[in-house]
Order: sequence, then structure tokens, then C-alpha cells
Amino acid sequence: MPCLGLGLYQTPKEETTNIVHNALRLGYRQVDSAQLYGNEREACLGITKFLEESPKVSRSDIFFTTKIKTQDQGYESAKKSIEESLNRVKELDYIDLFLIHAPLTNKEKRLGTWKAFQEYYETGKIKAIGVSNYGIQHLEEMYQWDGLKIDPMVNQYELNPWLTRKELSNYCHQKGMIIQAYSPLTRARRLQDPELVKLVEDSYPEQTSAQILVNWSLQMGFVPLVKTVHEDRLKENIKSCDFELSSADLKKLTHDDQYYLSQPKWDPIKYEG
Repeated sequence: MPCLGLGLYQTPKEETTNIVHNALRLGYRQVDSAQLYGNEREACLGITKFLEESPKVSRSDIFFTTKIKTQDQGYESAKKSIEESLNRVKELDYIDLFLIHAPLTNKEKRLGTWKAFQEYYETGKIKAIGVSNYGIQHLEEMYQWDGLKIDPMVNQYELNPWLTRKELSNYCHQKGMIIQAYSPLTRARRLQDPELVKLVEDSYPEQTSAQILVNWSLQMGFVPLVKTVHEDRLKENIKSCDFELSSADLKKLTHDDQYYLSQPKWDPIKYEG
């Protein structure tokens, strides 16, 4: 899995193909979509367009992720839904990573979905399987299930310096899961945070606040998924990989005692149903 990805949440269908193509042209190699986003097909077209123009880049160099929507959870529903996604991106031949988008159903549906995931993983049509927005309680439910054959490989959830979810992140690392961080830029709501701005001014004058936040995720061992429809910001975000925060600055920026959600009403990790 590439260390940085392009997220397609709320990216309009009519802009998706172009933004994916541009991102790949600039050096991105990971694209994160979802059934709920409604742009799987357009993302696929952006990838295939790039590959047709780039003979030195192979399909295996591109990492494409999608997620099953909540209303399609459950064994039979999930199988049908997975087939629909595979058909929408048929030119890619396979899906690199399929996630359960959120745990917002019930135990039977969550585990039924995972059963379907395991079966498709064994066919090779899906190369990796994981979850999104899962808390420890949801993961424990899976680990204690006697039908578990393949452990979740990824957990994707919101992370930023003011939302480290330390207990969950430590748990995932201990279980060997890759952690993907969505909304690493706090949806731009904390780019002017006084502490962050001062850090840029004092120590990283050639970087932007956004680049500092992306780099924070990278150095914390997360895989950040950045979202933009602007080419200049695509360039800016990918350059976040070109420097490192000092250990002192990383520590200074990390606020384990805070719990800042960019969307306060959206926190499925705490779901108990």
C-alpha cells in the first residue's frame, strides 16, 4: 500500500475521472473511493486513462480501495454489492482493498459481511480486506467469532493531531493492522490553529500547515488520505513526503488528551449496536 492516498469523499462524479488522472500523473498511487461516494466508476476511468498513457506503470502499481455501504451489509446483500463494485471497475480486473464502511448495523450483518469478504478474498478478486470506523468493541466481536478465517488487514478512521485515538491506534498496531487516516487535514478547520501556525513559522517556513498535518500522520505510522479537487493542492499534499518533523515537534503537535472531530455528529467508532 502506498504511504499516501487520494480520498474521493464528496468528489463530484463529473470531476472524479479528471482529478484521479491528474493525481496519478503527479505521482499518487493510491485512490480511495466507496460505494457511498457514487464515484467508483469514474475513479476507475481515471486510473485506466492514466495507465493507457503510461506504459512504464502497471496495474499492480496502483492501489484502489472501495467500501461497502451500510445498507448492503449482511452475507447475501454483501455478495451482491461486492459484485456490483467489481463490475463498475471491471477494467481494473480486481479491487486492491475492500472495507466495511462503518459498523452501523448489527453483529449478524457485520459478521455476515465479513464472511462474504473472506470468500471474495480467497478468489483473488479482492486483494485485501478490512474495516473502516471500527472501534475496539467491533474488532473484538470479529476476533472472537468462530467464523473468522482472515483477520482484518486495515482499519480506516478519522485521525489528526487533536484526535489521536491512542488506545484504538495502539490496539490496531498490536493486531498488525494498517491504519488509514481520513480527514488528516481536519477538513481545513484547524489549518489556522495558533500552535500549528507558530510551528510552521518558527521551524518549517518552507512548508504549509496542510503539509505539516499530512506529515504528522505519516510519522505516526498512519496512511493519510488527502482530499482535494484542486491540482495545486494535489502537488502541495504529495510534497508532504519530502521532509520530516523533528521528534520534539512531533511530540509538541500530538494531543492525546483531545478529541477533535471535524464532523462532531459522525463518530461511528463509539457505536454500540
